[in-house]
Amino acid sequence: MELTEVAQNAIDAAARGSFFALIALGVALLFGIMNLVNFAYGELIMAGGYAMLVFTDWFFDATVWPLLIIWTIGVAVVFALAQERLAFRPVRNAAPTTMLVTSFAVSVLLVNIAIAVWGGITVPVQLAGVTLEQFVVNDVRVRKIDLITLGTAAFLLLALTLFLKRTSAGIQMRAAAENFQMAQLLGVAANRVIATAFLIAGILAGSVALIAVGNQGGVSPGMGLFPLIFGLVAVVIGGMRSLVGAVVGGFVLGGLVVGLEQGLATYDLERFRDAFVFLAVILVLVFRPQGLIAGRAGRERV
Repeated sequence: MELTEVAQNAIDAAARGSFFALIALGVALLFGIMNLVNFAYGELIMAGGYAMLVFTDWFFDATVWPLLIIWTIGVAVVFALAQERLAFRPVRNAAPTTMLVTSFAVSVLLVNIAIAVWGGITVPVQLAGVTLEQFVVNDVRVRKIDLITLGTAAFLLLALTLFLKRTSAGIQMRAAAENFQMAQLLGVAANRVIATAFLIAGILAGSVALIAVGNQGGVSPGMGLFPLIFGLVAVVIGGMRSLVGAVVGGFVLGGLVVGLEQGLATYDLERFRDAFVFLAVILVLVFRPQGLIAGRAGRERV
């Protein structure tokens, strides 16, 4: 393999890994605190996508980037907090299966609302051309959207790290993620911690929506499904109860996806990429069910 091809694959894998890591963080954060796999998390991404559509169709054009970013993330945060307050808080003390069914119900409800308003087809979003532009350095193709993805992931990961380690709310969240019941006994306010976790998940989901629409150029009711699935895969690979594991799992998954695409293309088997990805997940569950980086909360099988 030539050096140029290696560099190209490394850039592609880093961009994919950054994208998966952002999704996995939101999934792992809610799971660590609430022991909940929120299947409605993909609809937070969808809400952010449709917020971009509304912004560009009704208010401004996509060149007003600061307002577009604030609006998209803000809408995702509002939907995330609404999920927590209206759907999950009333059933927080119910059986885990009740919360799981609730997440499915919220997901189906939001998807059907989107279908009722915009239809079931992909609707193009008129973004500024910068997201589709690319440049070449020593025969290595670099898309600007990939640089945006890497920069966004680096900024959010750094900001989240500082928040979790340097602020009182962040320390309480870390304690709750390790052992929620013990944290409550020590005086951690459950409602505030969980609401903060959903707020952060909304910020991550809105950021993912910006990147996803920048890549796809459109929105659809099902646009959050595959990001959610790959985010869950990344979390399983890295470790369900470890935020660091979620990030590591995202980058491992990014490298795996790019490697499979290149390898399978040689034999014209690209359509089987996802099957091989899930085979890798099965192997992780068999040989290391706690993930590559297990949280201190235990070795729970998923």
